[in-house]
Amino acid sequence: MRYMATYDLMETVRNTNQWLGATARAFGSYPATGLFPTPAFKVMAAWGEVMERSFSRMIAKPDWNISSVVGEDGRDHVVTTHAVVERPFGDLIKFEVQGRGPKRRRVLLVAPMSGHYATLLRSTVISLLPDCDVYLTDWHNARDIPVSEGKFDIEDYTLYLAEFMEHLGADLHVIAVCQPAPLTLAATAYLAEKNPDAQPQTLTLIGGPIDPDAAATDVTDFGARITMGQLEEVAIQRVGFNYIGAGRLVYPGLLQLSSFMSMNADRHGEAFFNQILRVAKGEASDHDHHNRFYDEYLAVMDMPAEFYLSTVERVFKNLEIARNEFSVAGHKIDIGKITTVAVKVVEGEKDDISAPGQCLAALRLCTGLPESKKAAHLEPGAGHYGIFAGKSWRSNIRPLVLDFIDSNGIETATQSPKPQLKTV
Repeated sequence: MRYMATYDLMETVRNTNQWLGATARAFGSYPATGLFPTPAFKVMAAWGEVMERSFSRMIAKPDWNISSVVGEDGRDHVVTTHAVVERPFGDLIKFEVQGRGPKRRRVLLVAPMSGHYATLLRSTVISLLPDCDVYLTDWHNARDIPVSEGKFDIEDYTLYLAEFMEHLGADLHVIAVCQPAPLTLAATAYLAEKNPDAQPQTLTLIGGPIDPDAAATDVTDFGARITMGQLEEVAIQRVGFNYIGAGRLVYPGLLQLSSFMSMNADRHGEAFFNQILRVAKGEASDHDHHNRFYDEYLAVMDMPAEFYLSTVERVFKNLEIARNEFSVAGHKIDIGKITTVAVKVVEGEKDDISAPGQCLAALRLCTGLPESKKAAHLEPGAGHYGIFAGKSWRSNIRPLVLDFIDSNGIETATQSPKPQLKTV
């Protein structure tokens, strides 16, 4: 119970700021304020509107908001989502396009479990839906998972990925974005030994820390400076009384968000100040650029403490993936066992999260893979977000990834998902 009050205190601060915003918005919007020849009340109402919206978003899971996609027949086809495999810490979901036959490309998008919901990949999904059947890993917020469900660390995460790939079958193309890249590589190597027939045809790794020591960033510097004891002391708390997962040890989303925003405090401060002025002038809208970005950016989720701590210790500090020394359930994984899966690496020239070179290390580890099945792309001028969801992804990277899939995929009729196989 040591950290329980701290978690609830953070939630109390968030709730209080949301309430203050709602109060200021209501007070500044009273009709009687129009009698006073001053813009102060409009600014107060605008500040309250931005404040209320911002702090309310921090505990809300965003909707996918993908209602339809245009098919080859020129018609809009309704898009729905449903879980294909349900697990306590995350589901495998499919974006079902109604009235459209199976597509030749079947893609599994592996979303990060790094503080934001899988909806961070919304634009990535939208860009792939016209040409692919899209599946995605939808990780759950740890505060909503009862303690009785047990732990979830990077070994469990890897086994989840292996199970999802087995379920979908071998006619699959996997795209891992950022944080899951090293564990997706490990899961593929795990299948290469345990169930070779379940391996995907291609694996695309986008901006992931395969070898964090290959290029220094603020993230790697932080991981090198802090000890595991210090990290556990300052970052780990118990979920508060208001959630199903009360008592579970987590790295809280609100704490993560404060870290995210402190890295670019000036930029965020300016963005919110300008938005308040736009609202006061009546120039803002519900889905303007500011709201679209921050509705997603501010929506954070708690990570299981054991997952966060084992990621820092084993991936960043001990470099178990980079040194090919990673083990799952007592079994040492050998990335060199990957011999048939084509692997492509995508990096951004200006990526300050996973700098160029970190993800490229995957190709060095794939010693059993012929050079003809390896590919790499460095996107000029692109930052971290741009390589999977921004202009660089839409204009350059997406076409390259689809070409890579087509060049290395076996053109077969789309099969139904295979029965779930048990991983050891």
